[in-house]
Amino acid sequence: MSTTLHTEIVNDLLKLAVESGASDIVIKSEKPGYLRMGGRLRSVEMDPISCEHAQAFVDEKVPRVFRQKWEDDGQVDFAYAADDIGRFRVNAFHQRGLVSIVFRHIKSRPPTFEELKIESETLIKMAQAKDGILLVCGATGSGKSSTMAAMLNWINHNMDKHIVSIEDPIEYTFSDEKSLFQQREIGLDVPSFELAIKSVLRQNPDIILIGEMRDKETFETAISAAETGHLVFSTMHAATVAQSLTRLFEFFPPEQIAQARRQIAGSLRGFICQKLIPAIEGGGRFAAHEILIADATVRNLILDGHNDKIQQLLESSSDSGSKSFNKDLYRLIKEGKISKADGLRFSPNPAALEMNLKGIFFKT
Repeated sequence: MSTTLHTEIVNDLLKLAVESGASDIVIKSEKPGYLRMGGRLRSVEMDPISCEHAQAFVDEKVPRVFRQKWEDDGQVDFAYAADDIGRFRVNAFHQRGLVSIVFRHIKSRPPTFEELKIESETLIKMAQAKDGILLVCGATGSGKSSTMAAMLNWINHNMDKHIVSIEDPIEYTFSDEKSLFQQREIGLDVPSFELAIKSVLRQNPDIILIGEMRDKETFETAISAAETGHLVFSTMHAATVAQSLTRLFEFFPPEQIAQARRQIAGSLRGFICQKLIPAIEGGGRFAAHEILIADATVRNLILDGHNDKIQQLLESSSDSGSKSFNKDLYRLIKEGKISKADGLRFSPNPAALEMNLKGIFFKT
């Protein structure tokens, strides 16, 4: 089989995706390619991509350090750079004995708040924290990495910081402006996530970006960094603030929960949870946020084990910048950016949002 042919087939599809503004590209053996645009998956008019071509592409492009994992596990994550097209995060896997590949386009330039069409005042305030842990949460494809990148982009243009990132793989590439970036990609710059985490505090960072808060060891490193004067950014797969907080405590065994409460209350600076809602006009999507700023009230609730009262705090009026999803969905509907139907569909409490839209608000 020609090496040029399978690479050419994939590169042609990736080029079309970039030119079309697609966020993701899906290859399923014996099917045409698919592009995700505006959150929707669309097939491409092309010949089906054979399993042989898909297999050959992965076998050739997977970095040497990951080849054994691909052979042993039948799935692998890596980064791929196509000349004059761009960089992509790649997940290759087997299904029903055939090879499938999913690409995520890695933007060469991080986005601004304006480009993401999100309100920036509270996020900028959070980005200026001197230390602690900031978590950006949401489901896969919710844009959490883009929001975090926009916050770091603002820091890069406005603050003098040394920023070290640990990513698997790199999502956005930053050029040094006022800040100095050191972006470490697992598999290319450091053999393992665990080794990168263990060494990051010796690299003299002001800010640490951890691509994903994946386990107890990662979170304990983040806490240690926060307690020694560093600001830590990371992401989590969680839909709401309440779910995010619950997930943090799931990292710890029952006998360590009391200690975990003290550590989380002391180090947490806030959660930003995000959903992408279809726009009414012109396609695209708007981000709806649920934000919790860990002020004194929040820290006391965490210390006392009253996690159940966090949602009440988000729903109540506050000048701290914290807000519930329903508050932001209400704003987006009233501003004519999203439809009422979509607002209710994405709301964690549609009955309450329906009452809000009728002008009825309940004090908590």
